[in-house]
Parts: sequence; structure tokens; C-alpha cells
Amino acid sequence: MGRNDNSKLLQEIKDGGGGFLEVFIGRIILRLIGFLFKYKKSQYNRVVGFGDLFIDRREKARFLGFGEGTTIYDSSLVIGDVKVGKNTWIGPFTILDGSGGLGIGNNCSIASGVQIYSHESVFWALSGGKMEYTMAETTIGDCCYIGPNTVVKMGVKIGNHSLIGANSLVNNDIDDYSIAAGSPCKIIGKVRINENGEVDFEYTNL
Repeated sequence: MGRNDNSKLLQEIKDGGGGFLEVFIGRIILRLIGFLFKYKKSQYNRVVGFGDLFIDRREKARFLGFGEGTTIYDSSLVIGDVKVGKNTWIGPFTILDGSGGLGIGNNCSIASGVQIYSHESVFWALSGGKMEYTMAETTIGDCCYIGPNTVVKMGVKIGNHSLIGANSLVNNDIDDYSIAAGSPCKIIGKVRINENGEVDFEYTNL
């Protein structure tokens, strides 16, 4: 936020009939926002959305009762009963729907734009509100990567050490150590982990 931005806002306050207090508060807010932008850039080399200037991702995770070391962006929407393990990263603009129960394991990466559901309103909408919402528990195992903009339907179980490709629709269970992608999502390979913990991919159904 530069000096021109400050001047513009202050002039708008004055034009709107704002007094000294309004001008003073506006100036403080602008300086605070400018400081936070610079701080995030210098400390983490990133420029974040407005909410993430003020919300610490680890503090939000602790508030939600998630495991130690887990982080979640301010822009992530969390509904209902959601449980998350340790050291899991939950990216921006995600939806975690725990209406029917949602569990996410340890050491997972939930990429930007992922939507994980445990309820749906299809029958409610099509019946004109005569039928109830449908709910079923959804589970993501340990050490999973869920690619950007993936949608996980209610009731799905994704096994441990699984990789889900970007833009997938996961509407069936995924076995442990699977590589899966597509809409609808299909298993296209296996995740192999050697005795040293190094990961390799074996594709089988391309």
C-alpha cells in the first residue's frame, strides 16, 4: 500500500463526511495492512489473500482440534465434524464437509481447490424438498496427496499412501498405495516405497 493509496482512501473518507477519527482509523488500518503484506513477503516470500494476513494457519488448525503440525488456510471452508491428523497441509479455497463425518489422516497434502464431501442434496433438490439430505462418512488415509480441484464424493474411502490426480472426481473407494485420476476417478497405477522411504510410481492402466 503506497502513499497514493493512503491519500485516495483518506479523501474518500473526507468526501463522505468522515471526521478526524475516521481518517485516523483509516490511516492506521492502511498502514497495518501494508506492514502485514511486507512481513509475509519478507518472511515467507509469498503474497496472500486478505484473511491470511491476519489468520495464522497453525492457529486455525489448533482451534479446529486438528493434529499437531497441521495447517489450514483462512479461505478453507470447514463444516460439521471434521477430524484431521498430524502434519497435514490443507491448501487455500478448499471445502471440508463433515456433515456426515470426515476424517483425514496424518501427513496428507490437500491441494488448492479440493472439495471433500460427506453429504449431498441431490435427492432433496430433485424431490422438491420432500426427501432428506443424504449423508455418509468420508475417509482419507495417511500420507495421501489429493490434487488441485479434485472433488471427493460422500462415503468414499481413500487408502493410505494414495495419489489422486488433479481435477478428478472420486466417487468410489481407492485402495492403499494407489495412483488414481480422472472423472470419474480410476486407478492407473501403484505407489511403491522402498526400504529407504523413497517413492516411485508404477503405472499399469494408462
